[in-house]
Amino acid sequence: MGKVYITGLGVISAIGNDVQSCFNTLNSAKTGIGKAHFFHSKYTDSLLFGEVNLNNDQLVSLTDSSHEEGLTRTTLLAYKAFQEAIKSADLSEEEISSFKTGFISSSTVGGMSNTDELYADANLKGEPSEFVKSYGGGEHVLRIIKKYGIKGFTSTINTACSSSVNAIMLGARLIKSGRLDRVIVGGTDSLAKYTVNGFNSLMILSDEFCQPFDERRKGLNLGEGAGFLVLESDRVVKNTSTVGEVLGYGNANDAYHPSATSPEANGPRLAMKRALGNAHISEKEIDYINAHGTGTVNNDETELFAFQKTFTKIPPYNSTKSYTGHTLAASGAIESIFSLISLNENTLFPSLNCSNPIGKNNEAPISKVIQKEMKIVMSNSFGFGGNCSSVIFKKTT
Repeated sequence: MGKVYITGLGVISAIGNDVQSCFNTLNSAKTGIGKAHFFHSKYTDSLLFGEVNLNNDQLVSLTDSSHEEGLTRTTLLAYKAFQEAIKSADLSEEEISSFKTGFISSSTVGGMSNTDELYADANLKGEPSEFVKSYGGGEHVLRIIKKYGIKGFTSTINTACSSSVNAIMLGARLIKSGRLDRVIVGGTDSLAKYTVNGFNSLMILSDEFCQPFDERRKGLNLGEGAGFLVLESDRVVKNTSTVGEVLGYGNANDAYHPSATSPEANGPRLAMKRALGNAHISEKEIDYINAHGTGTVNNDETELFAFQKTFTKIPPYNSTKSYTGHTLAASGAIESIFSLISLNENTLFPSLNCSNPIGKNNEAPISKVIQKEMKIVMSNSFGFGGNCSSVIFKKTT
């Protein structure tokens, strides 16, 4: 079954518009969460968001897409991250359009980020808007397929916040089975009234900076962004400076509650156990974990419990959602990229805003920038409905 290497990365988030700028911000331990400038809602003044620091016109300019109509912010963010990923992997047009190249992405809000236009169109208020064909969850995938001439296997995944890790998992499996030589995987989500109102109805949004794994945590801050990774089989990889190897992955569902994990953390525990088994490594070989770490009461308590039951000694861990906010379907890909940055830079970044950690006896998250030689790291993403996924990466350079 051969190895699956990562040969390219592309990301845009509240802390940077590319991989290098995200690394710089992580290394300076500065959050990108704050007041929204481009997203408008009745909650804009009262809540904090992890908003990308570019308006739609700037995104159009950066992605050379001024000739396209009906482009949602979700698609524009995807364009920007996809563009960086294929460039960093040095993929040719022929390779991108090969039937042996796949594309698997994810989104929760999709084109419904244009909620006002959706309402007007659905209720026949005035003439149809330019977005009338753009509301589907897979809209950005269809756009990228057309823009880049992708002919191979394509799909859109929506398993809520575990979506883009599941995209990584499916892509790796397709490569290992010999069905594809390479797959571009990831996800994208933009801020939207649809998701903000939905999360607000669950009463899990914080009006302060989120505090993952802190005793006084109040909830999460929603964010936006996109992340893509280029996965290639060892049969075809030509880039000698690979970013890493997809060593293992696991998925589980505790089927406990629509928006919460079980007190026993059955889903998270099984996802991590399966990832370790798939990677054929011991739990002691994990050097760092990028936790799901939403800052909600339920998630942080159950995830820490899962760590306690999975690891003899909990590895260093953080929640980079304290930098970007929760980017929903994009979070797994973005946090996998951050995990790979940590792995290759041998740097652990602090989990922000955790002054009173719930974990006792050396179980608190990382509190400062630390230089640490690492070989293997894990990233967790847990979604609504109990869909839990873990992915493990290994250093290759």
